[in-house]
Amino acid sequence: MKRKILYIEDEPFLGKIVKETLESQEFEVLLIGDGARVMSAFDIFTPEICILDVMLPNVDGFTLGRQIRSRFPKLPIIFVTAKIETNDLVQGFESGGTDYIKKPFSIKELIARINNQLNIIQLSAHQGTEKGAPITLGNYLFSPDRYELILKNQVRKLSMREAEVLTILTANRNQTTDRKSMLMSIWGDDSYYNSRTLDVYVRKLRSYLSEDPRIEIITLKGKGYQFVVPG
Repeated sequence: MKRKILYIEDEPFLGKIVKETLESQEFEVLLIGDGARVMSAFDIFTPEICILDVMLPNVDGFTLGRQIRSRFPKLPIIFVTAKIETNDLVQGFESGGTDYIKKPFSIKELIARINNQLNIIQLSAHQGTEKGAPITLGNYLFSPDRYELILKNQVRKLSMREAEVLTILTANRNQTTDRKSMLMSIWGDDSYYNSRTLDVYVRKLRSYLSEDPRIEIITLKGKGYQFVVPG
């Protein structure tokens, strides 16, 4: 069965080339060039992943990312854009992105990232059937399979990538978590780009866990992280 991709891109030539190449790799692709038409497409097409340009007519990609994420919490979203400043990365992930690829990009890299996202979803679904009760982290409860961080009956929904990073840190709590191993486990490579992306997620997790001052994610320069958790 072909894996379904919703591809949102307003550059006709680029969209056509990418769509045809993905279809040659046995993907089923719905291409949309107008941001205003995206959400209604979900009524007729159920994608397993979205490839989402940021600069779009009528509704921009970041706005669409938030709308898609609120409706489909676990759907992978790869942002495709020329914007690569740290603030742009942060905005992309806060808007629901699970990965980010810079224009111009190679089709080979895009396909690798698509397959990586789909593999992560499949692995997460398999692991979710094996997990039990939420994990206690100080005053928090962390539910990896539900992508939830709970504090005093307040539930914070995590993105898939946030949950993956926190799962790895939790598995090595109060020990050193090797940075390169994290990058390879989550993204499959330890490129500078992915390293910056990991920094973004760690900063966000520090913010989420800040209500319990006993919890720390300590950066060990040149090594990785130490996730300090009481108890």
